[in-house]
Amino acid sequence: MGVSAENILVWGAGAIGGTVAAYLSRAGLDITVVDANAAHVRAIRARGLAITGPIETFTQPLPAFTPDEVAGVWDTIFLCVKALHTEAAARQLAPHLAAAGVVVSLQNGFNELVIAEAVGEKRTMGAFINFGADVVEPGVVHFAGRGAVVVGELDGRATERLARVHGALFDFEPAAIVTDNIWGYLWGKMGYGSLLFASALTEASIVDVLDSREGRPALTALAREVMAVAAAENVTVMGFNGYDPAAFGPNGTEPAIDASFDAMVAFNRRSAKTHTGVWRDIAIHHRKTECDAQFGPIMSLARRRGIAVPHLERLVAIMQDVESGARPQAWANLTRLAASLEKETDAYPL
Repeated sequence: MGVSAENILVWGAGAIGGTVAAYLSRAGLDITVVDANAAHVRAIRARGLAITGPIETFTQPLPAFTPDEVAGVWDTIFLCVKALHTEAAARQLAPHLAAAGVVVSLQNGFNELVIAEAVGEKRTMGAFINFGADVVEPGVVHFAGRGAVVVGELDGRATERLARVHGALFDFEPAAIVTDNIWGYLWGKMGYGSLLFASALTEASIVDVLDSREGRPALTALAREVMAVAAAENVTVMGFNGYDPAAFGPNGTEPAIDASFDAMVAFNRRSAKTHTGVWRDIAIHHRKTECDAQFGPIMSLARRRGIAVPHLERLVAIMQDVESGARPQAWANLTRLAASLEKETDAYPL
């Protein structure tokens, strides 16, 4: 174990937070978890947090509390809730953050901006994660596949606390790295994420959607729109796990796009996680997804920059219908996503 933040509060002990917490606790760090799901907390208290799946299987005892029960102050808090719950969680955790402490966003989207509003930019750190995991029942997390783990200060500085946090994450993912361009990774994840959200509109697996020649044009349009907004924001977007941002940029070629899709397919084939967490939110939990929270800020930036993002707007609109039950999860939603706005018909209404 290297230099690390030894006492960590993990706020949100679900797929991401639970997996990281179990590994860090097993490595000897002092980890406490908080989760809003009382049944999940009770199960962890009674039996420990069980990690299952193809990577390895073990059960790790952890102090576990609901938000109204936890007491104390921590120098380091990992925030691991879904994007739509970030604002509320950041307000709840603020009294438990030391004056010189830091909140690290182990989430998807641009949650660092929301966290900074709650606790201050100087007490906020960015992180990028792309491993696969799901909560399959209270107290049990299925760790399906490893992926990129990156951490960085919002302003790109190399700091002592960054080294500590990286040391802690290294105990979970030996390939974890530090970056001076965390925003580039976060924008890269949003480009890739647009593809994953589109896959959740269907009943098909991540691999089946990414590997579909029929679906790729619509998916490509989504990623290109995200990359166009990133370029307007002067972000140098970073690639990972098969996602090549340059392929979806203005100079991207069809061979480069296909090569990136093929690489993403190969990466996802190695994971036991067949469907996204977004898909599970709809199909299993019947709850609202992170779609609005993740893509709303990008669409706002696009409007400010005068950039058209019709496919992103349509993705959000169709997702809202699927969330509400007005549309089923079906392959036809990809067809609706691909239909040009000029050719909108009664057969494919938004």
